[in-house]
Amino acid sequence: MRLARHVTSLCLLVASAAWAQQPHLIPMPREVHLATPTPVPSAIVLVPGNDVEDNNAADDLTEAMSVRNIRVTPNTGYAAMTISLLREDTPGAKEALRSASATFDPAMHDEGYLLIAAPGHVNIIAQTASGIFYGVQTLKQMITGYGSSATLATGSIKDWPAMKYRGIDDDLSRGPFPTLAFQKQQIREFAAFKINVYSPYFEHTVQYAADPITSPQGSSLTRSEAQELVRYAARFHIMIIPEQEAFGHLHHLLKYEKYSDLAETPHGHVLAPAADGTQPLILSWFKQLAEDYPSPFLHIGADETQELGTGRTKDDVQKRGLGPVYADFLAKIHDTLSPLHRKLLFWGDMATGDPSAIPNLPKDMIAVPWIYWHLDNYDPNILPFKNAGIETWVAPGDSNWSQMYPLGDQAIDNISGFIESGQRLGSTGSLLTVWNDDGEGLFNQDWFGVLFGAAAAWQPGKSSGDPYKAAFGELFYGDTTGKVMQAQAELMDALKNFDGNDSTFWVDPWSKAGEAKAVKFRPSLHDTRMHAEKALSFLAEARAGNDHLLHPDAIAGMELGARRIDLAAMKFQLADEIADAYKQAYAKRAVQDKKEQRDVRSLLSVCPGNNGRCADLRDAYSAIKNLYKDAWLAENRPYWLDNVLVRYDMQIQLWQQRNLNFGAIASDWQKTHQLPTPQELGMINEPAMPATAKKKE
Repeated sequence: MRLARHVTSLCLLVASAAWAQQPHLIPMPREVHLATPTPVPSAIVLVPGNDVEDNNAADDLTEAMSVRNIRVTPNTGYAAMTISLLREDTPGAKEALRSASATFDPAMHDEGYLLIAAPGHVNIIAQTASGIFYGVQTLKQMITGYGSSATLATGSIKDWPAMKYRGIDDDLSRGPFPTLAFQKQQIREFAAFKINVYSPYFEHTVQYAADPITSPQGSSLTRSEAQELVRYAARFHIMIIPEQEAFGHLHHLLKYEKYSDLAETPHGHVLAPAADGTQPLILSWFKQLAEDYPSPFLHIGADETQELGTGRTKDDVQKRGLGPVYADFLAKIHDTLSPLHRKLLFWGDMATGDPSAIPNLPKDMIAVPWIYWHLDNYDPNILPFKNAGIETWVAPGDSNWSQMYPLGDQAIDNISGFIESGQRLGSTGSLLTVWNDDGEGLFNQDWFGVLFGAAAAWQPGKSSGDPYKAAFGELFYGDTTGKVMQAQAELMDALKNFDGNDSTFWVDPWSKAGEAKAVKFRPSLHDTRMHAEKALSFLAEARAGNDHLLHPDAIAGMELGARRIDLAAMKFQLADEIADAYKQAYAKRAVQDKKEQRDVRSLLSVCPGNNGRCADLRDAYSAIKNLYKDAWLAENRPYWLDNVLVRYDMQIQLWQQRNLNFGAIASDWQKTHQLPTPQELGMINEPAMPATAKKKE
């Protein structure tokens, strides 16, 4: 019995050790049977069929192994590992399947793959180029270590996606506009996590040949750039579906006088359905888009048309109802664009607006209902379209818009719940949305939520955030220390009891809006700052402890988020300290006792000077302004950047002016022993004592 227990314990120890070496995978494949890793100091990648697309996948794998300092040999010479990319109907694939007693299921046809890894050789088997490519992406994640220490997990994987279309909708119209080089980087990273749709969102940022005046020259996509991006994305099995708003969200077009006859309201946001020129204009846009983007889909937007019925179509809406007028206009767009022979996507917020009008929509369109927050039941946003016989994709959100840093927990909750509902109800696609509502968004802060969307759309059922969090730091950042994900966790904790909206970062703490925020979040300011500062420490440790850290610009984006959160919370603390000190000084302003006068001088010194609280805030905004500028230019074109930097300049000026004012007030007090009232200085908050003092109690 003692020997049996010893053997059992030894087996468990060995199994545990083997499991500890298992690689993290995103998305998680359907069937995974992995065992002890094998060394892979060198490799050769073979494409027996010499297919062009499979050769592209081989090149992608070769590049990934080269980054790990694995020697990749040409077709001659010794290699420790032979990797073969095989089509399922070839003799080599059939022999590999027979030897592994593996089968290729019908559901795997379009994008599925089998991966069989043993010491010395790996076979990736698929029926299509997409399947081969996705098998390669999984194999890349199965390799750990570098150079002579690199290893590859052995065993087998059988995998295929739950949803046919797994996409990202990226806002390119509200400020930041990426460089073409950054868009190519996005394409590569999307593909590595099995995203196959990229949908850039346009309101006015396409350079249409028929209308050269409405698109900003420094912040719009040229035709040659669009065509180059399409060619590049195709190498990575990504289809680009352009989204051009064709109903609402068109203020930056309608503000031009030449389009005044097309607007529902003067210089507003929504096209007037009855205006004669709307359909020719829409056709001119989408004809060009169809020429530049050869995908079978076009996205016409058509969400949030709140102005509809408030202007030119008011009588028609009052007579027939908002839903029917809306649906009729979408049907007209459908008919206008029918010569392009593309399937049209449109935003499906009609599901909650006027579902009774849905049956009047053309049945060959695709509704994309969007929900960006937690719901106990997402089904009602999908069922009205499903019941009407209209195909659906679901659109959860990254929870990044107008945030100092994206709300990771909220994104995971929304993405997992909505995509599960979509899969269960037959939605064929997912389109995760990234929005830049106030023009400050940085995509390098969005990767955590975006790639969870990729995983949730590939994996069947409701995806859990826990295994994703465990894998993300190593797979995306190359961080084997766990420090980057500890920083991510601290940032999520920092925002649990604090308003991380950009408005909190910019609000004057002595304004009514600022005081309303302060009242709510004063008790959590200390903890918020501690979480943000711990995140900064973890990032510094990750940088110092890992020579192979990837995506430094994304890590810089995380640092920027942490510093903005820390400053926003500090601002309320320091504003309270200034106000409390000044109010105490004001109460003692006329004292004659020398000691009490020293106390007043000490209280007044809290505010001004190089080490005063005002200077602290001035300096912090100045430092973060430079960090923000660097982060912006790492991914975006310069256009629009000044519209954000001026907000920093205004804060720097505000606190510098207050610094000077408090200095002058302190100097005058020395002569007159008189002080302006706190109200005259704009102090409307009434903290009993500084937040730090409350903490000590």
